[in-house]
Amino acid sequence: MARRKAETLLQKYRAKRDFSKTREPDHRAARGRRGGTLSYVVQKHDATRLHYDFRLEWDGVLKSWAVTRGPSLDPSEKRLAVRTEDHPLSYGGFEGTIPEGQYGAGTVMLWDRGNWQPENDPEKGLKEGKLSFTLDGERLKGRWSLVRMSGEPGEKRENWLLIKSKDKEASQHGDVLRKHTKSVESGSTMHGIAAAASPAPKWREPQLATLVSEAPQGDDWLTEMKYDGYRTLIAIGTGTAHVYTRRGQDWTDRFAPIAKAAAALPTAGTLLDGEIVAFDAKGKTDFSALQKALSGGGAISCFVFDLLVEGEVDLTDRPLEERKRRLQKLLGPKSGPLIFSDHVRGHAAEVLRKLCGAGHEGVVAKRASSPYRSGRGTAWLKVKCTRRQEFVIVGYSPSDKPGRPFASLLLGAYEGERLAYRGRVGTGFDGETSAELARAFGSRRRKTPSLSGVPREIARTARWTRPDLVAEIEFTELTADGFLRHGVFKGLRRDKDPKHVVLEKPRNLRALS
Repeated sequence: MARRKAETLLQKYRAKRDFSKTREPDHRAARGRRGGTLSYVVQKHDATRLHYDFRLEWDGVLKSWAVTRGPSLDPSEKRLAVRTEDHPLSYGGFEGTIPEGQYGAGTVMLWDRGNWQPENDPEKGLKEGKLSFTLDGERLKGRWSLVRMSGEPGEKRENWLLIKSKDKEASQHGDVLRKHTKSVESGSTMHGIAAAASPAPKWREPQLATLVSEAPQGDDWLTEMKYDGYRTLIAIGTGTAHVYTRRGQDWTDRFAPIAKAAAALPTAGTLLDGEIVAFDAKGKTDFSALQKALSGGGAISCFVFDLLVEGEVDLTDRPLEERKRRLQKLLGPKSGPLIFSDHVRGHAAEVLRKLCGAGHEGVVAKRASSPYRSGRGTAWLKVKCTRRQEFVIVGYSPSDKPGRPFASLLLGAYEGERLAYRGRVGTGFDGETSAELARAFGSRRRKTPSLSGVPREIARTARWTRPDLVAEIEFTELTADGFLRHGVFKGLRRDKDPKHVVLEKPRNLRALS
């Protein structure tokens, strides 16, 4: 019962914070200290205005007040204390920086901590507006009171006064706030705590693999599984993380579980490279499963395969095998949805054969000694088990079946500056996907096609759309005319630029050497 009450009391606290961007604790209701003692904490908080957050443990949470000028040992000084939302007990150990753009952005110091002992019933005192208690902290001690002021009609905030009682701990000489300017936890000043915060690195263009017709030979290649998902770069700062697409779009909100797991890693000023995935019923990464997970709130994971920056140190000139060793150590054995992308040294052809036999997408072979270089190169090579790539949706053929918005999608790919027709696909859609595409087409209609070369019998009844949607298509082969055969729609690629969609042809491995 008490735990459920604490969960209810913390709803306002959680609603105000995005825990993928701030490292403030998101712990559920926790137990208090053993032995019946009640904890208390004072946190110096340099937010919009400098103030001191005064917190008392009660009801499984920390009852909180923002003391605008901080506590005083002088009984004649009545310090304004504005009641704020209840905080989790774990917040009593928080020290660090809340990122810009987040609620309460600024530096937080653990200024004092200890135990408190109520002199009257706290429940009654909080309700009636008079709470008397004794503090036994590292800096504040003795008897104190919190007294609620009479509010103006319609005033939403509760204004209280924090008052020191007349006892041996009281003093009218000196200022306890000026006397103690360092953290009781770290010994750091506010400036030191702020300086210790590492910013998240900026996005950079990822390294891309070149498609080849066969797997490379030799032990100088590290062979990884090719994953079927969204390529991502994860930038980690102190207590925060941003998740970017391969084009540099900030999709942190969409990939919140990944951002939260990355922000919890013991590092800052760090940039990871990986692939966000979802698993199908057979345990394979599947792009269609990822689309459903993102739209329906299903589980997602991220295979992390490279470490570009660690602790603000750029590692891109270091050999890949060194970067992966450091990455594996950073992730550790358990990182939640973050999974270290393991590899096999050499044996790329054998690995490819086994993965294709198990129904996976293919492999990526990477030179063990290679640095990390943005853009497409030959230090990373990919070999696919099936033909699969992106195409631009240029229109659709209407359906004569009731309830079906279209019969097939018309597809194209760029040849230089010109869009070329590459065929159509009429399978791979469920009802939800068809409805999503139909809604997207509604705002993209155009009277004329954006490309030429569409067969007359198809063009005659076609409906044309603006060519800004990219589809992932699996197919068996291309005809002599360059049209795809037996295509299957796998999902929309909102992370790909339509202008970059070209027909991807495997290069001869020997021609690259």
